[in-house]
Amino acid sequence: MARHLLSRNLFGFTRGYQDSKRLSKHTCCGGTDPSNLNVIHDRQNQRFTITLDSGGAVSSAVLKYTISHDQVELMSTEVPQSHRGKGVAARLAKAALDFVVEENLKARISCWYIRKYVDENPHLRYQTHIEDQ
Repeated sequence: MARHLLSRNLFGFTRGYQDSKRLSKHTCCGGTDPSNLNVIHDRQNQRFTITLDSGGAVSSAVLKYTISHDQVELMSTEVPQSHRGKGVAARLAKAALDFVVEENLKARISCWYIRKYVDENPHLRYQTHIEDQ
């Protein structure tokens, strides 16, 4: 179903895991600097996750997707209220869309935020991988 990529860390997210047991947990500072956020791609559970630490209170931001053959449906992004507006959802969207491009997949977008991200970042050239609904 999903193709195997070589394991490597690029643009702050980790790919190529064969199962979720190998996933590690990462935390970031309470200030939420988007460039320091580690995005974890959990292929088995079809999600991208960022673990957030706000002064000892740990929470997660999640982008969920489904994959079938050569098509991905980017379904939703969820960011805790305390981290909204700080670039967390943008990091998740970029990681998911980079995955789509690297795997040469087509994407359907069900999430309003991911659609907005694609529209606001035409220079990243994700549009050629997006199927209009």
